[in-house]
Amino acid sequence: MDLIALLIQIVVGTIILAPVLWLAGRGLVGKDKAKFLDAVWIVLLGTVIGAVVGALVGGLVAAVLMFIVWLALIKHFFDCGWLMAFAIAIVAVIIFVVIVAILAIIGIGLLIFGI
Repeated sequence: MDLIALLIQIVVGTIILAPVLWLAGRGLVGKDKAKFLDAVWIVLLGTVIGAVVGALVGGLVAAVLMFIVWLALIKHFFDCGWLMAFAIAIVAVIIFVVIVAILAIIGIGLLIFGI
């Protein structure tokens, strides 16, 4: 396990994923339960545990384990049930895809029009 790569993954993941997860959590469980620092902890712990699980177990088993771990982290930190944790994860993915699509469109527009 490369510690420098893990550190970079933690920093980038926190910068990109924590706000998205926080927005999804605020939208579904409210601002009292979904704090930004909780979203940061979810991403930080999820990334570190994912690296360890990925190093020890591979393939589909690791993917299923990590899915359960991420849901457990969301459930714990956002104080919700399993179904709500799953809904938060789905909404976070949708928000992330929309943001990436918007950024891609802006980037393509900048390339085409040279702005």
